Amino acid sequence: MIEALSGGVLLVKAALDLGISVVVASADTADRVMPAELRDRIDELVTVETNDIPALVAAVQDLHDRLPISAVFPGCDVYVPAAAHVAARLGLTGLDVATVERVRDKTRMREAVAAAGLRTPRFTEVSATSQLAAAAEHTGFPCVVKPVDQSGSLHVTVVHDLHELTTAYERLSTDSFVDLGRPLIERALVEEYLDGPEYSVEGYVLDGVTTVVAVTEKFLVPEPHFAEIGHQVPADLEPALEAGIEAYVAEVVEAVGLSVGPFHCELRVTPQGPALVEIGARMGGDRIADLVELARGVSLPRVWLAALLGLTTEATGAFPGPTAAVAGIHFFTAPAEHTFERAAGLDEALALPGVRNVQIDAVPGDPVHPLVDFRCRLGHAVFTADSHRDAAATRGALGATVRINPAGGDR
Repeated sequence: MIEALSGGVLLVKAALDLGISVVVASADTADRVMPAELRDRIDELVTVETNDIPALVAAVQDLHDRLPISAVFPGCDVYVPAAAHVAARLGLTGLDVATVERVRDKTRMREAVAAAGLRTPRFTEVSATSQLAAAAEHTGFPCVVKPVDQSGSLHVTVVHDLHELTTAYERLSTDSFVDLGRPLIERALVEEYLDGPEYSVEGYVLDGVTTVVAVTEKFLVPEPHFAEIGHQVPADLEPALEAGIEAYVAEVVEAVGLSVGPFHCELRVTPQGPALVEIGARMGGDRIADLVELARGVSLPRVWLAALLGLTTEATGAFPGPTAAVAGIHFFTAPAEHTFERAAGLDEALALPGVRNVQIDAVPGDPVHPLVDFRCRLGHAVFTADSHRDAAATRGALGATVRINPAGGDR
């Protein structure tokens, strides 16, 4: 495992539960620290700069020479290319190294999907302020600007004129924020705004067959930003629309060349039909894999283990069966004019019908970020429900019950 992060944590836990030996390669610093809950359970921790692919390949090759490795997995989307390069070097099953550029670089992704004749927004890559006017001329307003290789809604912004576009791009290109040891770069996409509700599609490719497991409903902050503050599986869709989404995503998977393992495809349903936001060669983050298992009865981590280790899905227990009709996750946020001090109402929230866990990740003194990207999320609750109506009621109750920095002695 290259960096046990996000969905990678679920994958490591699944492997360990099956008695599979696990080695993690990690920088083990800053936001890439090895999770304490796994540190003592894995077989070995290899400390290496995981953003340096030659150094990573050399370290894993040395490990492979003394402890043969059977498969290489990325802990999150950032390390999909690294995993492909390492697997290729060791002669193991994995994605083609050319394919991974099409699922990490959003320009290459758009080009591949457009070349296949599939609906995708008009787009232009820019790397300087001087290119923005021409880009906007091509896409029209409103349009969206985003980094070509980031995730978590970082600097994804809808703009309505050249002044807003210039401001958003300058903010993107000068931000000093470092995510997983990687600074932002000046390359960005300017693309047509897609008007319609947003969903993600979870699935996998196994033995050459693409399977869609679930369509996930997304809950976003108000525009001009797109931070995700909730997910729900399955989305409440008419059967014909769901079938159309699934067919479109299968074509996207083929267009970008995904040949094995899970995928997480984000799209919007426009008046002209589904249109790609982006696709990743990995499981969805934000515990979406947990929601899929609860509501669809499919363990995506165990499917992934079967796919790369050459095991059967029966051997990995990949299809345990659903335990709920609907599963969701709600993220707790707060106004950004102060730091985090405490949260109230956690016990009451945990007592709500269907709520499975409530967790606050922020610690006193942490900044409370604006509703712009993933950093605005202070904690979360996972819940299940018997219907979409009940799920909506639980989501609303969670938002009302958990209070961030309440006044006085409110508990």
